Amino acid sequence: MAWAEWEQLKADAVANSGAHMQLNKAGDGGGGGGGKKGDLTVNDTALSDVRDEASKLNTRLWKEGRVAVPTSETAAGNLTSQGFDLGGALQHVADRWDVQLKSLMDACGHIANHMDFTKYVHQGDDQYVRSRVSSIAALDQAFDDHNAPKGEKNKADN
Repeated sequence: MAWAEWEQLKADAVANSGAHMQLNKAGDGGGGGGGKKGDLTVNDTALSDVRDEASKLNTRLWKEGRVAVPTSETAAGNLTSQGFDLGGALQHVADRWDVQLKSLMDACGHIANHMDFTKYVHQGDDQYVRSRVSSIAALDQAFDDHNAPKGEKNKADN
Protein backbone atom coordinates (compact mmCIF):
# COMPACT_ATOMS: atom_id res chain seq x y z
CA MET A 1 0.00 0.00 0.00
CA ALA A 2 1.38 3.38 -0.95
CA TRP A 3 1.82 6.08 1.66
CA ALA A 4 -0.66 8.40 -0.08
CA GLU A 5 -3.29 5.65 -0.05
CA TRP A 6 -2.74 5.12 3.71
CA GLU A 7 -3.14 8.84 4.37
CA GLN A 8 -6.35 8.88 2.30
CA LEU A 9 -7.78 5.95 4.31
CA LYS A 10 -7.00 7.73 7.58
CA ALA A 11 -8.63 10.93 6.31
CA ASP A 12 -11.73 8.97 5.23
CA ALA A 13 -11.95 7.33 8.64
CA VAL A 14 -11.82 10.72 10.38
CA ALA A 15 -14.45 12.12 8.01
CA ASN A 16 -16.77 9.17 8.75
CA SER A 17 -16.24 9.25 12.51
CA GLY A 18 -19.91 10.11 13.04
CA ALA A 19 -20.80 6.46 12.54
CA HIS A 20 -20.10 4.45 15.68
CA MET A 21 -20.49 0.79 16.46
CA GLN A 22 -23.13 0.07 19.08
CA LEU A 23 -23.35 -3.32 20.67
CA ASN A 24 -26.64 -4.78 21.85
CA LYS A 25 -28.67 -1.89 20.50
CA ALA A 26 -30.50 -1.38 17.24
CA GLY A 27 -30.54 1.98 15.51
CA ASP A 28 -34.28 2.39 16.15
CA GLY A 29 -33.78 2.43 19.92
CA GLY A 30 -34.65 -1.24 20.44
CA GLY A 31 -32.38 -3.25 22.65
CA GLY A 32 -30.97 -6.63 21.79
CA GLY A 33 -31.84 -8.01 25.20
CA GLY A 34 -35.30 -6.50 25.55
CA GLY A 35 -36.23 -4.56 28.65
CA LYS A 36 -34.85 -1.21 29.66
CA LYS A 37 -31.25 -0.25 29.03
CA GLY A 38 -28.96 -1.57 31.73
CA ASP A 39 -31.53 -3.88 33.34
CA LEU A 40 -30.72 -7.49 34.00
CA THR A 41 -33.81 -9.45 34.79
CA VAL A 42 -33.97 -13.01 35.99
CA ASN A 43 -37.23 -14.66 36.85
CA ASP A 44 -37.92 -17.92 38.60
CA THR A 45 -39.70 -19.35 35.58
CA ALA A 46 -36.68 -18.90 33.31
CA LEU A 47 -34.34 -20.42 35.87
CA SER A 48 -36.71 -23.33 36.49
CA ASP A 49 -37.09 -23.95 32.75
CA VAL A 50 -33.32 -24.15 32.23
CA ARG A 51 -32.96 -26.38 35.29
CA ASP A 52 -35.75 -28.71 34.13
CA GLU A 53 -34.31 -29.06 30.63
CA ALA A 54 -30.84 -29.81 32.01
CA SER A 55 -32.32 -32.46 34.31
CA LYS A 56 -34.33 -34.02 31.46
CA LEU A 57 -31.22 -34.14 29.27
CA ASN A 58 -29.24 -35.73 32.10
CA THR A 59 -31.91 -38.42 32.51
CA ARG A 60 -32.11 -39.08 28.76
CA LEU A 61 -28.33 -39.32 28.50
CA TRP A 62 -28.29 -41.92 31.26
CA LYS A 63 -31.11 -43.96 29.72
CA GLU A 64 -30.27 -43.66 26.04
CA GLY A 65 -26.56 -42.79 25.92
CA ARG A 66 -25.37 -45.85 27.81
CA VAL A 67 -27.20 -48.30 25.54
CA ALA A 68 -24.22 -48.58 23.19
CA VAL A 69 -21.57 -49.10 25.89
CA PRO A 70 -22.39 -52.66 27.08
CA THR A 71 -23.06 -53.84 23.52
CA SER A 72 -19.81 -52.33 22.25
CA GLU A 73 -17.83 -53.76 25.15
CA THR A 74 -19.28 -57.23 24.52
CA ALA A 75 -18.51 -56.99 20.82
CA ALA A 76 -15.01 -55.73 21.57
CA GLY A 77 -14.40 -58.69 23.91
CA ASN A 78 -15.66 -61.18 21.33
CA LEU A 79 -13.52 -59.69 18.57
CA THR A 80 -10.43 -59.65 20.79
CA SER A 81 -10.94 -63.27 21.91
CA GLN A 82 -11.18 -64.29 18.23
CA GLY A 83 -7.86 -62.61 17.51
CA PHE A 84 -9.10 -59.49 15.71
CA ASP A 85 -7.20 -56.25 16.36
CA LEU A 86 -10.48 -54.41 15.78
CA GLY A 87 -11.60 -55.60 19.24
CA GLY A 88 -9.05 -53.37 20.98
CA ALA A 89 -10.02 -50.38 18.85
CA LEU A 90 -13.72 -50.93 19.55
CA GLN A 91 -12.99 -51.20 23.28
CA HIS A 92 -11.10 -47.90 23.11
CA VAL A 93 -14.10 -46.25 21.39
CA ALA A 94 -16.48 -47.68 24.02
CA ASP A 95 -14.24 -46.40 26.85
CA ARG A 96 -14.00 -42.92 25.30
CA TRP A 97 -17.77 -42.86 24.75
CA ASP A 98 -18.34 -43.71 28.41
CA VAL A 99 -15.93 -41.00 29.61
CA GLN A 100 -17.47 -38.35 27.35
CA LEU A 101 -21.01 -39.38 28.31
CA LYS A 102 -20.21 -39.07 32.01
CA SER A 103 -18.60 -35.68 31.38
CA LEU A 104 -21.70 -34.45 29.55
CA MET A 105 -23.97 -35.77 32.29
CA ASP A 106 -21.84 -34.00 34.91
CA ALA A 107 -22.19 -30.76 32.96
CA CYS A 108 -25.99 -31.14 32.83
CA GLY A 109 -26.06 -31.80 36.58
CA HIS A 110 -23.86 -28.77 37.19
CA ILE A 111 -26.19 -26.57 35.14
CA ALA A 112 -29.26 -27.82 37.02
CA ASN A 113 -27.59 -27.29 40.40
CA HIS A 114 -26.37 -23.84 39.39
CA MET A 115 -29.90 -22.80 38.38
CA ASP A 116 -31.19 -23.90 41.80
CA PHE A 117 -28.40 -21.97 43.52
CA THR A 118 -28.98 -18.88 41.36
CA LYS A 119 -32.71 -18.95 42.10
CA TYR A 120 -31.97 -19.20 45.83
CA VAL A 121 -29.44 -16.35 45.75
CA HIS A 122 -31.74 -14.06 43.76
CA GLN A 123 -34.60 -14.69 46.17
CA GLY A 124 -32.35 -13.67 49.05
CA ASP A 125 -31.15 -10.58 47.18
CA ASP A 126 -34.71 -9.59 46.30
CA GLN A 127 -35.83 -9.99 49.92
CA TYR A 128 -32.89 -7.90 51.14
CA VAL A 129 -33.60 -5.12 48.64
CA ARG A 130 -37.33 -5.19 49.47
CA SER A 131 -36.64 -4.87 53.19
CA ARG A 132 -34.17 -2.01 52.67
CA VAL A 133 -36.47 -0.10 50.31
CA SER A 134 -39.56 -0.57 52.50
CA SER A 135 -37.69 0.70 55.58
CA ILE A 136 -36.50 3.74 53.63
CA ALA A 137 -40.07 4.40 52.47
CA ALA A 138 -41.30 4.21 56.08
CA LEU A 139 -38.61 6.65 57.19
CA ASP A 140 -39.42 9.01 54.33
CA GLN A 141 -43.09 8.93 55.24
CA ALA A 142 -42.35 9.65 58.91
CA PHE A 143 -40.13 12.63 58.10
CA ASP A 144 -42.20 14.04 55.25
CA ASP A 145 -43.98 17.26 56.30
CA HIS A 146 -46.42 16.82 53.43
CA ASN A 147 -48.08 13.74 54.97
CA ALA A 148 -49.82 15.65 57.75
CA PRO A 149 -50.15 19.28 58.63
CA LYS A 150 -47.55 20.59 61.05
CA GLY A 151 -48.30 19.69 64.65
CA GLU A 152 -50.37 16.63 63.70
CA LYS A 153 -49.17 13.07 63.61
CA ASN A 154 -48.09 11.56 60.28
CA LYS A 155 -49.72 8.33 59.06
CA ALA A 156 -46.56 6.39 59.84
CA ASP A 157 -46.73 7.44 63.52
CA ASN A 158 -50.11 5.74 64.07
